[in-house]
Amino acid sequence: MEYLTLNNGIKMPVMGFGTFMLNGQACIDSVSYAIKSGYRMIDTAEAYGNEREVGIGIRQSGISRDELFLVSKVNFKSYENAEASVMKSLENLQTDYIDLMLLHWPFANYYAAWRVLEKLCQNGKIKSIGVSNFESDQLLDLIAYNKVVPVVNQIETNLYCQRTNEREWLDKKNVAHMAYAPLGQGNRNEMFTEPFVISLSQKYNKKPAQILLRFLTQKGIIVIPRSTKPEHILDNFEIFDFTLTEDEINVLNSLDRKEPLIGKPETPELVEFSLTW
Repeated sequence: MEYLTLNNGIKMPVMGFGTFMLNGQACIDSVSYAIKSGYRMIDTAEAYGNEREVGIGIRQSGISRDELFLVSKVNFKSYENAEASVMKSLENLQTDYIDLMLLHWPFANYYAAWRVLEKLCQNGKIKSIGVSNFESDQLLDLIAYNKVVPVVNQIETNLYCQRTNEREWLDKKNVAHMAYAPLGQGNRNEMFTEPFVISLSQKYNKKPAQILLRFLTQKGIIVIPRSTKPEHILDNFEIFDFTLTEDEINVLNSLDRKEPLIGKPETPELVEFSLTW
């Protein structure tokens, strides 16, 4: 496992297990298996409606809580009652603290919610705070008028949506780049069958998904792939035993389409989908 040091000095795994759209026993089993397979970061959210199952999966894994890095998010619908939302997350997850709490979207009164997170960070209920889905101007504005700089911005990032402009500002402000949908969504198959990705897969004897995830982590991007299939959960984690060359990274960089999939105007069904990501 590789780690990234956040701007508050805390170390965060660069590989985590995502739980979006995982519920019930499938969520419990997948989280438990992921942790047993070596994952030490689990990503969930109030809006996912699965924090309770995530907590059960953590306990069933048999791994001590202090070995894990737990991420959750306050739903924008809860920003006016952010403290109550965080307390409910702690209760659902059955933990005394959350390693990283994010504001899920830059909607509603996110300034008020951010200042609540600052307070909860001071009293130890939260170890680090960050944001998700913030555009660069929103992130810069939040930093300029508040005390605590977000440690991460979690945004859709993958081979076809590399977010190079956003990354420039993240680096300038020392905010870590965290990727959701690192293996894409509706365009997943096309991404997996890119000729150059296939050639790297053959060269390194790795699956295309492993090439795509290693590409991101080598660029210092935190990833949270998700699966309910044990073989895929394990494959996604086994990416730290090979290293892509600089030339290979550059070719993969050139495949960027600069097009976020989530909420694209031509895919209106994903706009609704995106609001609970």
